[in-house]
Amino acid sequence: MKKLCVMLMLAVFAFCAVSGMAEDRYLGVMLGTNVMSLDTNLATDGDSFEVIANCIDGLLQMDADGAAVPAIAESYDLSADGLTYTFHLRDTKWSNGDPVTANDFVFAWRRIAKEAGEYAYMLDEIGNIKGAAEIISKKTDDLTTLGVSAPDDKTFVVELNVPVSFFPSLMYFPTFYPINEKFYSSLEEGTYGTSPATFLSNGAFILEDYTPGTANLSVKKNADYWDAARVQLAGIKYQVVGSSDNALTAFRTGALDVVMISGNQVAAAEKDASLAQNLKVTGAGYMWYLSFSQTEKNAQGGKLANANLRLAITNAIDRDNLVDNYVMDGSLATYTAVPPQFAASSTTGKDFSADQEMFADYVGYDPEKALAYFEKAKEELGTDTFEFTMVYGNNEGDEVAKVAQAIKEDVEDALPGLTINLQPMTKAERLDKMQNDNYDIALTRWGPDYADPMTYLGMWVTNNSNNYGFWSNAEYDQLIADCTTGAYITDYDARWDAMYKAETLVLQEAVIAPLYTKANANLIVNGAENIQFHPVALNRVYKDTVLK
Repeated sequence: MKKLCVMLMLAVFAFCAVSGMAEDRYLGVMLGTNVMSLDTNLATDGDSFEVIANCIDGLLQMDADGAAVPAIAESYDLSADGLTYTFHLRDTKWSNGDPVTANDFVFAWRRIAKEAGEYAYMLDEIGNIKGAAEIISKKTDDLTTLGVSAPDDKTFVVELNVPVSFFPSLMYFPTFYPINEKFYSSLEEGTYGTSPATFLSNGAFILEDYTPGTANLSVKKNADYWDAARVQLAGIKYQVVGSSDNALTAFRTGALDVVMISGNQVAAAEKDASLAQNLKVTGAGYMWYLSFSQTEKNAQGGKLANANLRLAITNAIDRDNLVDNYVMDGSLATYTAVPPQFAASSTTGKDFSADQEMFADYVGYDPEKALAYFEKAKEELGTDTFEFTMVYGNNEGDEVAKVAQAIKEDVEDALPGLTINLQPMTKAERLDKMQNDNYDIALTRWGPDYADPMTYLGMWVTNNSNNYGFWSNAEYDQLIADCTTGAYITDYDARWDAMYKAETLVLQEAVIAPLYTKANANLIVNGAENIQFHPVALNRVYKDTVLK
């Protein structure tokens, strides 16, 4: 009898342990790159933004369709002239127990303007917040001139220079998230967002384990989240996976529940009945393209400043071959400077880049045209030979190296006398080279931060921090100014037409060579449901996700 009782007790313990494991099981999710920072002023990539958004709510958040809906702000008012937003905050708290207040937004936004990081342009060039341009450009160091204020703890007011029709959708982007000023000020300088101890949450999850740049991190459910009843996951364990082969292996073995694959692994999954049911292709929004340095510091004394040379390169690339035989995940060959399937007209509903043949005169796959441009370039530059180095990230998906090699072969075959040397490096190193104008050609990408073509077109304004080619065109600058602060700001259709004119200038001069718009081929474990996938701002959201 005593032995039987012991056996029964062990069985009960085993059942409880298994039940607990099932109840507390975290969703295992693949990341494509290392998360280098959880500081909203330093993070620059989609993976970092995803983790930040797991843990922090902004004023508004995305619904399943990508629309802006209440989060920390339970409502807002807009003045009749479209220049003043008044957000009314709900009762919420940080993970240290402090209440979330309007001053947390004032402090965070002022800090973004003061430090003028890569995404500070969202405040002035995109958000058109009063006073932002002057602070970011260092014309003043008076942060109180920024058009944000907190009349009381639950009221946050934003003043704009001009009406911005998509302003609410900006509010779910991490640049506009709050920071607890008292907590931030208590930390050693430069340590915010570098560990669970130096990071506060007010969102669906709490940072549990994180060291910048490492391959693993985890978040756990925030029991004190204002919308905690909605969140069903116990937590998420992230793991960086550097190759599609390893991603597929991790999924097959159960090490990860959500992975992204590409290339031959997609074809293999489609043919495998046990995997095909788990395959889900979603739009990632990112556009891959070539960026050309046009300064004398690079590219044989600035030879890539020659528009005909750039046009020769862009017309030598077989984009269909890239997506069909190397990327192989549903990505779309792209021939526009604004990628398709993310920005639609509010008056016509038409996708801004639905017509991929609109700029066929300037960008396409036409070796004869490419050679004609090349001959013009050789005559203008007085040389028959060119040698450039193309940098690309070796930790941004294993298809990237294959794409780089295919581009090299296309260009060298079509343009005899032009050599492209390939230089792989980490994404962080690639970005550093681009930001410091230390490259010739870069295979790079950009994802839409908000659902408007300006998230791309704004990059090529003279002296924009993301204008890595250092291209400058006065007509282009004026068109963009008219679309953001001037003549077309309240005339939606005229603004749309002006953006097409601006895009034409970019492609006429081959400021960039668009390549393809990325799709994600996801493998999702049975029982994981309601992951929201978006092509804009936050690619994956887990607030409604269940793991059965």
